[in-house]
Amino acid sequence: MTKPEEFQELRPPLFTIAYRILSSVGEAEDAVQEAWLRYESASVRPGSAKAFLSTVVTRISIDVLRSARVRREEYVGPWLPEPLLTDPYGDPVRSAELADSLSMAALLLLERLTPLERAVFVLREVFAFGFSEIASAVGRSEAACHQLAVRARRHMESGRPRFEADRKEREELAERFFSAFRDGDVDALAELLASDVRMTGDSGGKAPQVQPVVVGVEHVVRVLAAFGRLVVRGAGVVESQLVNGELGAIFRDRDGQVLSAWALDVLGGRIQAIRAVNNPDKLRHVGPLADVWEALREANGPGG
Repeated sequence: MTKPEEFQELRPPLFTIAYRILSSVGEAEDAVQEAWLRYESASVRPGSAKAFLSTVVTRISIDVLRSARVRREEYVGPWLPEPLLTDPYGDPVRSAELADSLSMAALLLLERLTPLERAVFVLREVFAFGFSEIASAVGRSEAACHQLAVRARRHMESGRPRFEADRKEREELAERFFSAFRDGDVDALAELLASDVRMTGDSGGKAPQVQPVVVGVEHVVRVLAAFGRLVVRGAGVVESQLVNGELGAIFRDRDGQVLSAWALDVLGGRIQAIRAVNNPDKLRHVGPLADVWEALREANGPGG
């Protein structure tokens, strides 16, 4: 097998590693491409392309994450991961197994970890790498990697919910939610939301947003109703879609251009969180972008 063929075969799992470390589609793609360039220019053919590329993409991702942390601390408003619509992992069964590690909730928990802890956790807990492989990938001893894994697991478990609805129940509830949203059925929306539901909007200061964080069923329903009226008035489309492995939606304008991506967090038979990515910089990979400001003016009508 030639180098390009080996790389194309390994690209999906390399991307899945990089994305879970970085929470950024663009940065993950760049890390994978940089790993390929280093592989291609290697003077000696590595004994294992998988081991070489996994090590390189992990180290690149750790370096990128360290610099990204500074930018995220200076980010305008709440920061959310870039939405991923399709996990490119080649094996559908394995991809389904990895879905929970892809959710917005899981990625936000990973943000609590140091870059090294995050890389070790992803390689060990998500992809079942052996500690010798992890040690090689992150440039630490196996003993140190064991300690990093224990700390990371402790942080992640402390933040996870104690129980979750099964996948089918979550999907059915999400479908009912978006159906009620399209119909403007305020009462139905309220019944589906937890009393302390939290709606977070990531605009990065680059998209219209009334409040970055709204808490409580009454306040969230009010925001949903107002946004729903704007969508209907502007002839927009609510396209149900898996977002980071969970049911969510892509909002488009009348021309099919992307306005926003939402992901829902379902727990205990209610929607606990709504995460809306509105920053156009984080939506470029989803499709052609709408002019959100213009869509808002059109929806509000003359003088709006």
